[in-house]
Amino acid sequence: MRRPTRPLAGPLTALLASSAGAGLVALDGTVLIVVQPALRRALGASAAQVQWTSSAYLLTVAAFLVIAGRLGDRYGHPRLLLVGALGFAAASAGIALAPGVGWVIGLRAVQGLFGALLQPATLALLRLAYPPERLGSAVAVRTGVIAVAAATGPLIGGVLVARLDWRAVFVLNVPVALAIAALAAALRLPAPARTGSGRLGVAGPALLATALAAAAYGLAGVPEHGWTGTPVRLGFTMALGLGMLFVRGELRAERPMVPAAVARSRPVAASLALLLAVSGGLFGALYTATFLLQDVRGLDPLGTGLRVLPMTALMVAGAPPASRAVRRYGARGTALAGTGLVVAGIAALGSGGPVAFGMLGAGFAAVMVTATGTVVGDAPPGYAGVVGGLKQTAMNVGPALGIALAASAGAGTAAFGTAAFGTAAAAGAGTAGAALPPLALLAAAGLLPAGLLPGRAPVGEASGPAGVRGWGSSAGRGCRRRRCG
Repeated sequence: MRRPTRPLAGPLTALLASSAGAGLVALDGTVLIVVQPALRRALGASAAQVQWTSSAYLLTVAAFLVIAGRLGDRYGHPRLLLVGALGFAAASAGIALAPGVGWVIGLRAVQGLFGALLQPATLALLRLAYPPERLGSAVAVRTGVIAVAAATGPLIGGVLVARLDWRAVFVLNVPVALAIAALAAALRLPAPARTGSGRLGVAGPALLATALAAAAYGLAGVPEHGWTGTPVRLGFTMALGLGMLFVRGELRAERPMVPAAVARSRPVAASLALLLAVSGGLFGALYTATFLLQDVRGLDPLGTGLRVLPMTALMVAGAPPASRAVRRYGARGTALAGTGLVVAGIAALGSGGPVAFGMLGAGFAAVMVTATGTVVGDAPPGYAGVVGGLKQTAMNVGPALGIALAASAGAGTAAFGTAAFGTAAAAGAGTAGAALPPLALLAAAGLLPAGLLPGRAPVGEASGPAGVRGWGSSAGRGCRRRRCG
C-alpha cells in the first residue's frame, strides 16, 4: 500500500536531499587535500597518522555501502538518510573538537560509517520519487552537484585554513548535514516494495565488510610497500578468502544480501564494472598529472587548479547533454563514446593542455550519467538501495585501484596518492608520466562492459533513464517471473 505524497515533500525535496547528501560526501573528500598539512602541524602527527585520517574514512565507507543500501531497502531510505545525516554532523563536530590525532582517526571512521548510510539513500530516493522517463534528468542534476562540490572542495578548504584553521572544515559540515536531515524528515515518498520477511543476517554483512576493508587496506599499502609487500599481500589474501566465504554463503542463503535478481542483472553488473575501470583510470591519471604540472612544469597549486578547470566545467555542463544522448542513442553508444573520450584524454595528459582535461570532463560526465541511470533504472523493485550501495562501492574502489596502479608504475619514486581516497600524495617527476599508459589501459577496460549495456530502446516503448526499459530488462523480468530473494 502506497503512502500519499505531499506536493512540497515529493520529487523536488527528494532531489534536493539527494543532491545535497551526495555533494556533502564529495566535498568532504576533496576538501581534505589542503587540510592535512595544517592538521599535521597543529596536532604534531606523523605522516602515517595523517594518512590514516583519510584511510579510516575510505575503509569504513567502502566496507558498509552495500550493507547500508540493504538496510535502506528494508527500513526506508528517508530514515537511513536522516540517521546518516545526523550521525555525520555529530562526527564532524567531534572531529572539530578532537584533542589529538588518535581521536581524529577514530571519529573519521565513525564519519565514514554515517557517510555510507548517506550515499545509497541519496541515489535510491530518486528512484522512489521520479518516474522512469524523468529519472535521467534527476540523475544528471545530482551528478552535476557532485562535480561542483568535488571541484570546489580544495578552494573552500584553502580559504578556511588560511582564514581560520583546519577545524573549520569540519565545522562547515555540521549545518549542511543538519539541513539534509531536515529535508529527509520532510520527505513523504511511496513506501518501497517489500523484499521479504525476517531480519537481515549478520554473517553476510560482516564477511562483506571485512573483505572490502581488507582489499582497501591492501590497495592503500601499494604506494609504500609495492604490490609484493607483506601488508599488501596479506590484505589481498584476506580479501580473497573472505570474499569466497561471502559468495558461498550468499549462494546458500535463503535471503542473500545481494539478491539473485540484482546479481543476475547484466546492465547492473556491466555498469558497476564500467564505473570501476573508468574512475580508476581517471583519478589515477589526475594525480599523476598534478605531479607533472607542479614538478615538471613548475606550476603552483593555483595554476594547477586553473589548468584543470576545463575538466571541471565540462564535467558539470556535460551531464544534461549526456542525459539527452542516452535517451536518443541508448546507454551503450553513450557509454562507449564517454569511455573513449576518457581514454583519449588520459593518453594526452602528458602535454598538460586544456583539451586533454576537457576530454576527461566530458567523457566522465557521459559515463557517470549513463552508468548511474542504468544502475538505478534496472534495479528490481525494492532493491534500489542495494544497487546504489554497489555503485558507490565501485566509485570508492576504482580510484584506489587507479592510484595503486600509478604508484606501481612510478616505482622508485616517492609515494603517489590522494587525500580524497586515503593514500600519501607525492611523486617524483622523472617517472610520473610512465603511469599514464597503464592508466589509459585501465580506463579502456571499461569499453567491454560499456558494450554490454542496453542499446537504444525501440520506438514507442517506454524507456528508463539510461535506455533501459524500466526494470523490464534482465532484473525486472526475472523479478516478475520468480521471487526476488
